[in-house]
Amino acid sequence: MLVLLPPSETKADGGRGGALDLGALSFPELNSTRAKLADALVELAADVPASIAALGLTERQAGEVTRNAQLWASPTMPALRRYTGVLYDALDVKSFTRAGLEKAHRRLAVTSSLFGVVSATDPIPAYRLSGGNSLPSLGTVRGLWKPVLEPVLQAVEGLVVDLRSGTYSAFAKLRPDAVTVRVVTENARGERVTVSHFNKAYKGRLAHVLAATRAEPSTVDQLVKVITKAGLVVERAGEHALELVTEG
Repeated sequence: MLVLLPPSETKADGGRGGALDLGALSFPELNSTRAKLADALVELAADVPASIAALGLTERQAGEVTRNAQLWASPTMPALRRYTGVLYDALDVKSFTRAGLEKAHRRLAVTSSLFGVVSATDPIPAYRLSGGNSLPSLGTVRGLWKPVLEPVLQAVEGLVVDLRSGTYSAFAKLRPDAVTVRVVTENARGERVTVSHFNKAYKGRLAHVLAATRAEPSTVDQLVKVITKAGLVVERAGEHALELVTEG
């Protein structure tokens, strides 16, 4: 089973790992594109106003440009610790045991504007690049990744659970049998509506469940059983679609 997560705009500072080494990352087929993007970000960082414009930043976020300038030299940390925010708080990687981290490495992957996709424990530096950005020397991030990333993700064997946001879903179509998950609640009329406020938190909780389970689900029915056993409410919404129902 592979669970695909979205990244976050915010990143933790620092790290205890060495400098970025593309050879240490999963999915080595992506390294050529990763190198192009990293070099382009470093080059762009030499022009702070151009970086702010291209990356959609404010003047107060100029420190993000400094991060990009130091991309090849700054320390690294595992991807699940690098990404921060609501989803990753709910994922709660700090609570994982060593065995849990090993399972997370096998089961969790994060879509990334810079790296395409990385496994949970891949060592990465802090950076700033969003899925909707366009770099002067390379064009749109989405356009760069789609022809490269799509065949890699479609070649993944076993059950794939797609928790990506819309921006990152556009990076690559998955196989038709990939399982999509929509976070919903019931409104006053009893209608199922997509949740926005708690969406990331519930996806983080779900990712924690799927990373930590001792089961090895290989079908949608088995996946539903694992999620239900963990106390989350999930319902089938199609052959390969699930709805995660919030408490409102």
